[in-house]
Amino acid sequence: MNGLDNVVFGKKKFSDILEEIYTNQQKKDRQISALISELKPLVESIGDATLIVPLIKEYLEISVKNDEQLIKMATIIQRIMNNTSGEGGGFGISEDEKAQLLAEIDKFKTEE
Repeated sequence: MNGLDNVVFGKKKFSDILEEIYTNQQKKDRQISALISELKPLVESIGDATLIVPLIKEYLEISVKNDEQLIKMATIIQRIMNNTSGEGGGFGISEDEKAQLLAEIDKFKTEE
């Protein structure tokens, strides 16, 4: 498991990134549960629900997107660490995977 102790950038190790992903997920789970618990008593009619539910949905979507990006980053780092062949500096990812990553970057640029 010494690959987990590799420094990725600054003082941040790969194991630190994995821990951050896990901690963020646990924290968000608690936050979402607390948010829903706080909002539940406020929903007294269909009209109330149509105002509150989209807010919860948006919060969940942002949370999922953040997690996806952290997981993608961890995957890239893991492949870099596992790539010992050094062939072409491809970081151990296929051309299709590179295209997918570039498409994701373009998608986020257009969302801004």
